[in-house]
Amino acid sequence: MPTNHLYFLGTAGSGKSTMTHAFQVWLQNQGYDSVTVNLDPGADELLYPPDVDVRDWIRLSEVMSEYGLGPNGAQVVAADMLALNVKEISQVLAEYDTDYFLIDTPGQMELFTFRQSSRIIIDELSGENAVIGFLFDPQVARTPNGYVTSLMLAATAHFRLQRPMVSVLAKADSLRETDLERIALWSQDFYALMNALLDESIEAQTQVSVEFLQALESLGAGRPVVPVSSDELQGFEDLYNTVQQVLRGGEDIER
Repeated sequence: MPTNHLYFLGTAGSGKSTMTHAFQVWLQNQGYDSVTVNLDPGADELLYPPDVDVRDWIRLSEVMSEYGLGPNGAQVVAADMLALNVKEISQVLAEYDTDYFLIDTPGQMELFTFRQSSRIIIDELSGENAVIGFLFDPQVARTPNGYVTSLMLAATAHFRLQRPMVSVLAKADSLRETDLERIALWSQDFYALMNALLDESIEAQTQVSVEFLQALESLGAGRPVVPVSSDELQGFEDLYNTVQQVLRGGEDIER
């Protein structure tokens, strides 16, 4: 059976690296093997030692020095350099016999989402065996406007990367139970979310959010969100089952 490739994508600070490490720990506890892959050339420190690290090929500090660029310009150049080196990285991944590749994407989500090079990277590393785990920031998603904003970002990433996507509510343990219940309802019921938006405010911003929400509904962007706590290793069974459903029709990995 082909190896699953799970890409963790989200805004800066949403918990991608923490999630990568925590899910690997959970998989190991269940008897599954996994390989962590860091695709962020600008990462200063990681909570885990990546098994495959793009910084072995490209480092942001070196790109800045060589090309005389600031951090943002260097990130763009590094993203394109990553695409040029992706065959070498793919060859390294091919040497592993594992159940999962857990792929930690760059901290600046827009660099991975909007660069054409990212499609090249996913095609080369994963083929059709890839799913995007899009991380919703809990402090943003806890309000109706914030949830719609997160939904828009997820839909944009889905459209750009053209891979199946799982919506993941990161750091779920930081929210109250009532917040979790509301977010779960919003993720499954567009009318409940629309009513929450209308109840929140009658300002123009909310009206725009409702219009975007209606457009997203027509695109079928709504999907249940999976609450996960990396600190408490909670929710990962649901995440595993969801990914298996998306890529393998629910078939479990043979151990």
